[in-house]
Order: sequence, then C-alpha cells, then structure tokens
Amino acid sequence: MKTSIIVCTYNEEETIFNVVASCCKHNPDAEVIVVDDGSTDETESVLKALVPHYHFEYLKLPESHGKSYAMACGVEFASNEIVLFINANLVHLRKDHFAAMLAPIQNQQADMVIGNPASFTINYGADPYETAMSEKAMLRADLLPILNDVKEIFFGVEAFLTIYYQALGKRVCHQALNDLERTERKTDSQTVRLRQEGDKEIANALISNFDLMMKRVQNNIQNSQNYTQSTISSVQLQLNKYMKHLKERITNVETF
Repeated sequence: MKTSIIVCTYNEEETIFNVVASCCKHNPDAEVIVVDDGSTDETESVLKALVPHYHFEYLKLPESHGKSYAMACGVEFASNEIVLFINANLVHLRKDHFAAMLAPIQNQQADMVIGNPASFTINYGADPYETAMSEKAMLRADLLPILNDVKEIFFGVEAFLTIYYQALGKRVCHQALNDLERTERKTDSQTVRLRQEGDKEIANALISNFDLMMKRVQNNIQNSQNYTQSTISSVQLQLNKYMKHLKERITNVETF
C-alpha cells in the first residue's frame, strides 16, 4: 500500500523546511502534501525554497479554517491508500519514526496508529491533549465517509476520530517515537502561562462540542450497520473520560 503524507501548517516558518524535507527524503515513493491553513508568516517563502530539491504538493488555503479543515482538505487531495498526518512543528524527525507509524498498517496489524515522543509518559488512551498533538496514520478509505464531520468539528477532531475508531472495534495502536520533539513558538517567560491559557481555551471548546461529537459518532456507527447498544454505551463512557480530563485541565489552569 502506498502512502500520502499530509503536513498541515499554520505559521510554522521555523520548522516547516526540515519537516517537509524529512518527509520527502525518507519517503521517496510517498505523496507529500503540505496544506497551508492561511499562514501569515514566511511559511510560503520557506516552502518555495524547497521546490528545487524535493517534490511535494502545496495547497494554500486563502484563510485559516482550523487544523481539522486542513486535514480534511489533505485527505480529499490524497491519492494513496494510507494517509499519515505529520505535525509541522517537529524536530529530529527520522526515517525510523515513519517506519514505526506506517508498519502496523502496512502489515495489517492496526487500523489507526497514534505516535508521540517517547518521553511523553501519559495515558494515550485517555488524554485528549496528547491525542490531539500526536502524529496519526490510517487508511484513507476509513476517513472518506466522515470528512464532512472532520471539517466541521474544528476543536476536538482528534478525540472524535479516536473514539469513532474505537467504537467501530477498529484496532488503534500507540507508538513511542524516540528522540522526536515538538517546538514551541514562544520561548519567553510567558510560555507556561500561555500554554495553560491555550489548554483552557481548547478544553472549553471541546466541552461545548461534546454533544456534537457524541451525536456524530453515534450517527456514523449506526450508518455502518454494525453496532449494538453496548457499542453506543462504550462510546458514552469514553467521551465521559474525555470530559473528566477537560474539566480537570480547566481547574488546574484556574488555580495556577
């Protein structure tokens, strides 16, 4: 099975060059698609400097619609069986990271692979923040029926995808990606506070989206004609876990 690598970016001028170069260099047979979600920095200029060295597709959205919309646009454009989402703010992205993400699907051992830096000691199955930031690989055919939901959910799309896959009984695999790191756009003394405020904003948005996510997951499961009431109950329990983590995150920020 061939792979389409989708890199969604928004104002990542400092890291986008090396991320796209790594995707192309280590995956010569893959289709590399960069979806620019209306960046206002020098992202486009940086990518133009890559054109003489590597082949990739560049989709520039006229304005920012959010990561989930950019992800869906990448899937629509992709032409291969496997789609691999790579974040644009990574450093130390190596060949073995791609292999770790793709091998379980290529070997038919998983339907979705979620990868995070190995230094992250979190509960991947329960924490919506680490699920949201992670790299992901899955079959394009599994995403096509739910692309409209992916576009419209905006905040919480990663939680939606993970719960949707689990509810359908699909195999979700978690991979630790050694030495991989994510960069922060701000490095001054306000970084911690800004990150916490960002967490609070995302948590509130996810909570407001709770009913929407639940309804859409249920609808998609029922449309698959492969569900039971226990499946719906399992989805509800999983979403309740997400809600608990979100409320805890808001409480931690407010008491900081």
